Amino acid sequence: MYKDSNISRKKRIRNMLFTIFAIFACLIVRIGFIQFVQGANLKEMAYAQQSLDRKITPKRGTIYDATGESQLAVSATVETVTINSVNIPEKDKEKVAKKLSELFELDYEKTLKKVKKRSSIETIAKRVEKEKTDQLRIWLKENNITSGINIDEDTKRYYPYNNLASHVIGFCGSDNQGLDGIEAKYDEVLQGKNGKIIKVTDAKGGEIGKEGENYIAPEDGKDLVLSIDMTIQAIAEKYLKEACIDNVCSDGGNIVVMNPKTGDVLAMATYPSYNLNAPYEINTEELQANWENLQQADKTKELQQMWRNKAIADTYEPGSTFKLITTSAALEEGITTTDKEGEFCCTGSIEIAGTRIKCWRYYRPHGSESLRQALMNSCNPVFIGLGQKIGVEKYYSYLRKFGFLDKTGISLPGEAKGIFLTENKVGPVELATISFGQRFEVTPLQMVTAVSAIANKGIKVKPRVVKQIINPKTKEVEEQPVIEEGRIIKEETANNVLSMMESVVAEGTGKNAQVKGFSVGGKTGTSEDGVNTNKYVTSFLGVAPISDPSVVVLVTLYNPTGEGGHHVGEHL
Repeated sequence: MYKDSNISRKKRIRNMLFTIFAIFACLIVRIGFIQFVQGANLKEMAYAQQSLDRKITPKRGTIYDATGESQLAVSATVETVTINSVNIPEKDKEKVAKKLSELFELDYEKTLKKVKKRSSIETIAKRVEKEKTDQLRIWLKENNITSGINIDEDTKRYYPYNNLASHVIGFCGSDNQGLDGIEAKYDEVLQGKNGKIIKVTDAKGGEIGKEGENYIAPEDGKDLVLSIDMTIQAIAEKYLKEACIDNVCSDGGNIVVMNPKTGDVLAMATYPSYNLNAPYEINTEELQANWENLQQADKTKELQQMWRNKAIADTYEPGSTFKLITTSAALEEGITTTDKEGEFCCTGSIEIAGTRIKCWRYYRPHGSESLRQALMNSCNPVFIGLGQKIGVEKYYSYLRKFGFLDKTGISLPGEAKGIFLTENKVGPVELATISFGQRFEVTPLQMVTAVSAIANKGIKVKPRVVKQIINPKTKEVEEQPVIEEGRIIKEETANNVLSMMESVVAEGTGKNAQVKGFSVGGKTGTSEDGVNTNKYVTSFLGVAPISDPSVVVLVTLYNPTGEGGHHVGEHL
């Protein structure tokens, strides 16, 4: 009996030891699982629970005009208000919500919900003026509320000149991110790096005094110096607006001004422009009147159209301004010369592969002409004949050289490229229409860049809109180089084309572009805006001074319906 009892006791002890060992083993496994499998995640959860990270927005880089003096876009200091609801005394929550909603013009019920919500941090108001936050500071002091409400420094983007160069500069969203133009293209350069305030709390989210706060300063964005000259831009916008209003241009217009030697875009204007400080406000009375009747998708489409930079994103038929390209190619290939009298004869039309194509002055033919006279008269048959002599393959090689078959590569978003038939689909009639600038499309920037190569003695330069990137802290300057893309025609050819452009202004269709005291060259152009639309595009390309060109200007008006009609290019 005693022996059986002893065995039973030993068995119980053994079972107890086994159970303890099993429990201990499970605890070790569990601890190991928590440490090695869940450790990183639990550490992050503890950090999130016991710390409050408040982002500090860096100051976005300033955008300057070409002089480096005029600020086109600047960031001003404002403040953002956030709350840690667990640190606001329960008795004060309704009072706090009421004050916050009144001061920042917010919905009281939504604000109260945030104040009562048990979360680490809630944003109440972003980028508000210091005048408002100072009022909040005074109220907090008067009501002895010392915790739970944070007022942190922030930045807000301003555009001192409102509409100036709006389609070039672009704008920022509510999060200070660039959404269009230079602001979007150079967003990474301009935005800098966020700073933050890390605040350690107890397990319940309560504050542990100032010693638990760690401040990491933001890194401000870099500044940009554009090629845009504010004075030239303002003048371009003024006269573009007048031209569009006077000629009743239903689809607006644009101007591009370029320095042919550097590729610097001195001005790029689109009408109508929009206010960069209020980019979602509609810019035409007609659209404003009908705005509330539009579906959301239509509203978005209209806004995108308003922001669209027509000089780089839209294509058009260049019309007779493109005869400068045909002229350059023909002279370069030795097919013709500038002043051989009677070399050509305009009879009012020309037949190509069974299709008769008229001169614009078919009713009173130009008769005997030299190349210079043909350009002055903008005589279609002469350029059709030159195109046929050049041939499709050689003509397309010049289209490539002048940059019409690809984008220019300018540092702006949304650039388009020329729209041409593929080379193997171009027959005699198609080549004929290309030769005088119709039945294909290019962007205004492509056209200015190509003619700038002529003005630059035959050397093509890549368009440039940003000249410098500057670190505001170190003052280190990163120059954006002038990029020459090679010689495309001989200097002699370029000089001959410039000489003929001067004759166009002195005696031909561009007489109204004469400027007293300056030698100006140019070419007018008129074309259809699409097929069977009954809309037209009229334009003028100018170069000055002819002796040593420093500026090339393209004015393009879309669907002018005023008294001057679609031949208004001759009257600009």
